[in-house]
Amino acid sequence: MQMAIDEAILIARMNGLVMNTLRFYTWKPACVTIGFFQSLEQEVDIKKAKELGIDIVRRYTGGGAVLHDKELTYSIVLDEREVSSNIIESYKKICKCLIKGLGSFGIKAEFAPINDIVVNRRKISGNAQTRKEGFVLQHGTILMDIDPQKMFSVLKIPDEKIRDKMIKSAEERVTSVKREVGREISLEELERGLIKGFEDIFGVKFRERDLTEEELKLAEKLCKEKYSTKEWCMWR
Repeated sequence: MQMAIDEAILIARMNGLVMNTLRFYTWKPACVTIGFFQSLEQEVDIKKAKELGIDIVRRYTGGGAVLHDKELTYSIVLDEREVSSNIIESYKKICKCLIKGLGSFGIKAEFAPINDIVVNRRKISGNAQTRKEGFVLQHGTILMDIDPQKMFSVLKIPDEKIRDKMIKSAEERVTSVKREVGREISLEELERGLIKGFEDIFGVKFRERDLTEEELKLAEKLCKEKYSTKEWCMWR
């Protein structure tokens, strides 16, 4: 449903039914998303995910497989002219908003092309993007905490012998808000900081609203007929 909502907002924006939209959400239950071009069977241990009660869905955007668990996810839909026709430049501008928001908590993050945000070379945010008819949908994660053991239990490793090495490597290459700040920060607190970052960089003031009736109906249709189907998730 989260992926369906993101696409529904994009379609509504393309049709001039809504304004540029920033959204924050979490996942319940935890979920593995795979990139648009990936093979589900090659990337995810489907049996293990089912045992752990973890959902699986294919994204509308590219990129790699991600376990969404202890994180805050954002999506933004906007006119391409608000960012750039250049992919890296558009990632850079949107990520700059996240970086500014993280900075309000004392986290010194920076953009790492093509689409990551890092703190002292450790990844704290991954992002993915798609474009349609002059509009951009970008969504990504802000890691609140990390559990490499759980991550690599559902993401397939080419050689089981290197699993422990990859877990150790992930612990060294990935960081989280909790690790950087040294305390628990609530989702609401982080969300407020990130909203301020977007407002400052884009020079706007957001107005909170619910999904429109059109967006909700379309999201429910996309969820039922696309994102929850075996055909969509297994098509590559």
